[in-house]
Amino acid sequence: MGFSPEARGFYRNELEGIRQAGLFKEERYLHSSQDAVIEVEFPEGAAPRRVINLCANNYLGMSSHPDVIAAAQEGLRTRGYGLSSVRFICGTQDLHRQLEAKLTSFLGTEDTLLFPSCLDANAGVFEALLSDQDVMIADRLVHASIVDGMRLCKAAQDTFKHSDMEHLQEKLIEHQDKRFRMIITDGVFSMDGDLARLDVMANLAEKHNAMLFVDDSHATGYIGKTGRGTHEHAGVMGRVDIITTTLGKALGGASGGCVSGRRELVAMCRQRARPYLFSNTVAPVIVAGALRVLELIGSSTERRDKLEDNSRVWRKMLTDAGFDVKPGDSAIVPVMLYNAKLAQDMARDLFAEGIYVIGFFFPVVAKGQARIRTQLSAAHDRSHLEQAIEAFVKVGKKYDILGKGKKEIIAAYGA
Repeated sequence: MGFSPEARGFYRNELEGIRQAGLFKEERYLHSSQDAVIEVEFPEGAAPRRVINLCANNYLGMSSHPDVIAAAQEGLRTRGYGLSSVRFICGTQDLHRQLEAKLTSFLGTEDTLLFPSCLDANAGVFEALLSDQDVMIADRLVHASIVDGMRLCKAAQDTFKHSDMEHLQEKLIEHQDKRFRMIITDGVFSMDGDLARLDVMANLAEKHNAMLFVDDSHATGYIGKTGRGTHEHAGVMGRVDIITTTLGKALGGASGGCVSGRRELVAMCRQRARPYLFSNTVAPVIVAGALRVLELIGSSTERRDKLEDNSRVWRKMLTDAGFDVKPGDSAIVPVMLYNAKLAQDMARDLFAEGIYVIGFFFPVVAKGQARIRTQLSAAHDRSHLEQAIEAFVKVGKKYDILGKGKKEIIAAYGA
């Protein structure tokens, strides 16, 4: 037997250690579609209960939009369940070409290439474009999928302090001997909800002859005046060389991602990006749904405007109640708790009050930075937010954290 008793014992001990440290991640089972209110089975085997969902990436409420579902059903009827192939063999339909063209127009770029997910896009883009003659300079808080993608690339790696533009400039000067320099950042940082300083980054990229890469997964569809992303918000559309983003958040919530940007860079990904070359094509049902999403958000900003209002109101509610809230301008509103067990305990108590949130802790965030990350949706009504803040205040009082800052919370619960 290859899997020995010693190996089994080792992994059991590792898992128990994770559990004892309060870091064990538990799954909840949804018995409904994704929406502002969902039916959740937790713990496993319990009767499902209806709760307000404050932890999904369903920013525009498109995951259960009837028009999107109808479009997806039509895509299933006319183009089938799947392509059973990769893109360059026999896995590209007219729908894929249409979606790439629509994304290119929406993002304001030169060309777009679909991937099975944004994780796959990030896994393939750096290796396809850079070599050991080049350097990647990344914000220290970029998404884990970017970190993994960078590891697959032979280019040199360096980082700059989070959103520290002076430090970024120092790094660009330090690496002037490299053939190509690529600045790498998230558009919206998924754990903190803050936005990259793309206006300054674009200026630095042009000054130092560097490429600018942005993963805009948590922005595409709602950040910016017409929801095109952080590059629209920062006024630098057309100045970002590479954008990766997802169809799995605001743009429908299913799966699929893309690389979008300079024509030549996208073409290189089409030729060399391994996740594109060796993964099945995005399913037609998803492509058809995403096409309808782009039509809907292109016809009106009503949903992004409602999301912006919900985010502003919710952030104020939490702050006024005395919670330690990370500042930001996105639909991601983190409630800082610093202690992993406290984050899990509060999330469990909030579930009992009818509010579905998740505690985030190491290794998803740094040690001592545990939190409950709340996320708003255009599907939320004001009544949802009012019910949620009542529950948060009740649970916050139980743990005596209202009006307390980082030092006081850590003193009471540890980091």
